[in-house]
Amino acid sequence: MRTRVEEVVVHSVEHGTGRPVLVLHGAGVDHREAEACFEPALDGVAGLRRIYPDLPGTGRTTAPPTLGSADDVLDTLLGFADEVTGATAYLLIGHSAGAYFAQAMAARRPERVVGLALVCPLLPATRDVPPHRVVAGPGRLGDDGFRSYFVVQTPEMLDRYERVVAPAAALLDEAALERIGRRWQLAPHPAPAYAGPAVVVAGRLDSTVGYAAAADLLGAHPHASLAVLDDAGHALPHEQPELLRALLAEWLARVERSGRSG
Repeated sequence: MRTRVEEVVVHSVEHGTGRPVLVLHGAGVDHREAEACFEPALDGVAGLRRIYPDLPGTGRTTAPPTLGSADDVLDTLLGFADEVTGATAYLLIGHSAGAYFAQAMAARRPERVVGLALVCPLLPATRDVPPHRVVAGPGRLGDDGFRSYFVVQTPEMLDRYERVVAPAAALLDEAALERIGRRWQLAPHPAPAYAGPAVVVAGRLDSTVGYAAAADLLGAHPHASLAVLDDAGHALPHEQPELLRALLAEWLARVERSGRSG
């Protein structure tokens, strides 16, 4: 599906019908990684329309010269959400950089967001990042990208990397991502942090963003659960799929109980 948001044409894929769920992928990949990781956790839940966009400059989403900062990307994502959900409030899930944008979207449009899930969130206050450490596998599989991303380095994880992570490199708009990356931090905004049902999931071995800053989010999100998973790094959605499924199921149940899903 292609959706025009001013000068940006956003490519996305979707599955199912019902309440919209926007799932935002991280940096350097495209919708295929988020789809591979989150569809198994969501496709058995009735009444969810799962929407996986390519962020600007990735996959098949354009990034014209007018996009020069993370704030421009955020505006595009807010416009995309308006276009594809209409007047229907939606759920937001983000991994890594996608979680950074999801958190900001929920803070700016809390009345439109019925629930927020942040997985291995990229945050400006990242601190105490642990060194990379392999916990399973010989440590000799794959290329440098695989070995620096995964802490579970088994043939199964290598297969996932080669199918849904590595192919995104061929479609990246490197010039656009470099331009946006020079102003990757969102400008301060007076909107308070999101107060609806939330879940924050972090990998204890995440050598990209760590887990300490993710834990800090509890202070600003009064209805957030936090899970820090051992034997998981930044590739947590690949490495701990069953735990992720359980955590998202509990989050969806809280959204239902809150009455915001109606």
